[in-house]
Amino acid sequence: MPSRIALVGAGRMGTPLCGRFASAGHTVTVSDLRPEREEAVRSLGANWAPSVTTAAAGADVLVTVVPGPEEAAAALPDAVFAALAPGAVWIDMTSNAPAAARELRERAGAHGVDALEAPMGGSPDDAEHGRLRLFVGSSAEVLDRCGPLLEAVATSDRIRHMGGPGTGYTTKLLINLLWFGQATATAEALLLGRRAGIDLAALHDTLADSAAGSDFIRRDLPALFAGDYLRSYGLDRIHDQLEVITDEARDLGTPYAMADTVLRIHRPALERFGPMDGELLAVALLEEAAGTLLRP
Repeated sequence: MPSRIALVGAGRMGTPLCGRFASAGHTVTVSDLRPEREEAVRSLGANWAPSVTTAAAGADVLVTVVPGPEEAAAALPDAVFAALAPGAVWIDMTSNAPAAARELRERAGAHGVDALEAPMGGSPDDAEHGRLRLFVGSSAEVLDRCGPLLEAVATSDRIRHMGGPGTGYTTKLLINLLWFGQATATAEALLLGRRAGIDLAALHDTLADSAAGSDFIRRDLPALFAGDYLRSYGLDRIHDQLEVITDEARDLGTPYAMADTVLRIHRPALERFGPMDGELLAVALLEEAAGTLLRP
């Protein structure tokens, strides 16, 4: 059945998601703090609302696609949940913090609104073509209800049910932790190898085909070799996410020495470059420290 969707956030990910939902036959009304996004939204067949509360009025589904926990909290006062249709569901596709989202989920529940978290893995191009990976935290019942809607943006095999509330957010944060850890560890190894006289191209090919191979080495390293620091996500956001997962490990009483190391590598990078886009700017800081660029 087509749904009435209120979508919050028309940024680099929210805009293609808007197009996917509209193309699937849903009625989509979008709200964003930037009024200049209205033209792009309407060109995709969606409606525009001047506020989140207006967008949410009578909607069956509320979808949030905002940069992080602070933006999600600011966008969702009680009035938004109260404006939704009876039996509505809130789908949060933000890379949120489990603790911050818990309060929002409780407030949604107080208004009879079910919640499903589905933070995303993938690029805007993946969002546009329905190739996202979704890491779902919710009850099985809510996922069953939302499954057909989620399949507008991801194939069923890419929708992973990780468990109850909080598990989807934590999964996304763990993936980010490991990816950024691999990026910085690989950069250190390459800088050492180059200083020791090993040709970078040869070292890249050898590592990719070895027990130390990873998706980062095989898929992402060529971008770095071309001088691309993957300017698709803010360094400040990366730092905040690493801090959240490190704090979660501390709170849950599990070892976090490696997580803390990855965080401590990114903190001076944020101080050096500021809140600019660049998923590999911590690597740029390592290059500065070594006095050389990782270019074959």
